[in-house]
Amino acid sequence: MNADTAAPVAPHVSPVSPMLVRLADERATGALLRDHGTLYLAEGRVVHAESPAAPGIDILLTTGGRLPREGWQRAIDEAGARREVGRFLVDSGRIGGGELEICHLGALYDAAFFALAPGSGPTRFRYGVGHWIGPVRPVPAAAVERETLRRRELLDQVWPYPAVDSAPVVPRTPAPGQSVTRRQRALLEMADGVRTPAAIAWALGRPAFHTLLEVRRLAAAGLVDTPPDPPSGSHSGHGGRPVRPALPAWIAEVSADPDIALLRRLRDALEANL
Repeated sequence: MNADTAAPVAPHVSPVSPMLVRLADERATGALLRDHGTLYLAEGRVVHAESPAAPGIDILLTTGGRLPREGWQRAIDEAGARREVGRFLVDSGRIGGGELEICHLGALYDAAFFALAPGSGPTRFRYGVGHWIGPVRPVPAAAVERETLRRRELLDQVWPYPAVDSAPVVPRTPAPGQSVTRRQRALLEMADGVRTPAAIAWALGRPAFHTLLEVRRLAAAGLVDTPPDPPSGSHSGHGGRPVRPALPAWIAEVSADPDIALLRRLRDALEANL
């Protein structure tokens, strides 16, 4: 093959988290801690993620009424210490296995997006740490990186003004004949000029990323304000978020202890109702 017919070389893309790539190669097990969240790994695959900017799987399940709060609390009490909350929910008939998988993956990718945000401070890894949700469906670290990059690009394609992500959502009067979707209407009803997109996501029991996406769409349509400058405070934009119910002490101790087909399926399921 001569120079004229040689295939183009794909540009090099830097990893979202070099440490995550290294830990995946090492097949490491433990918790990857960053300023805006934590990724839990088992043999190099991501098994869970949490971020203060994103509603957890408990909020996604209970706020929408899919699972009563007392049902979730019983799962925590009965199986949390064994790190088998997910299995308990399915075995007790509270939720189907497929539904739990979709919801869990949605929470995982949602939290990972914020945990892997640029400039989110030093990264640390605590070997051997597990999460109380237990095994549900591990995800390759490369898939988490690809999805994080895809989401960043999608936000900028919709409206390249990240200041709206962390500022209070201030609605504007629609133009004559301008309409919104049902999901956007529910979001606008929560927009009181005080709640941030993250706070609205918590209140509605929706993934934070999808709420950000809707806010950017509304900003692009002129239906909410676009602030000129980033607001002071945390990049993650979780101001105004409601306080979560207290969890048993052992959960806090574990959390602080130093110790493509599937991706498409998740994406289709979660974005079908956008």
